[in-house]
Amino acid sequence: MRANKEIQTEYKSIIRDSMPKTRHISTLIRAFFTGGIICSLGQGINMALEAFLPQLTEQERGGYTTLCMILLTGILTAFGVYDKVGNFGGAGSIVPITGFANSIVSQAMEHKREGVVFGICANMFAIAGPVIVFGITASVIVGIIYLFI
Repeated sequence: MRANKEIQTEYKSIIRDSMPKTRHISTLIRAFFTGGIICSLGQGINMALEAFLPQLTEQERGGYTTLCMILLTGILTAFGVYDKVGNFGGAGSIVPITGFANSIVSQAMEHKREGVVFGICANMFAIAGPVIVFGITASVIVGIIYLFI
């Protein structure tokens, strides 16, 4: 029993020494600024729509802003730029709408050589599918709780 604890302690020491050191502060700062820039870009699109198309309601502007962000993310993913943003900004690049669009487009690109139906369409939601399922499930549960409260 004693030898087993010594082996575990030695193993933990080896793992701790061989693991790469994480720079938590710089990682947090990069994620914060990357997410902030993405959100600021979305706000800029919203403000530009308000300036150039004043007849749009706030809800319509929000829809068009979302559409523009999805389109921009899809284009940047197709050209490999969004991967570089993700490598730099980490979790900051997974701002909900852009991260979701990136996951769908990257899966579609990865399976395009298998054809449209069995490649792109069948595999496009491989990563995003569980997010959709759990999101819908959570919203139904919250809705039921809200109904009774």
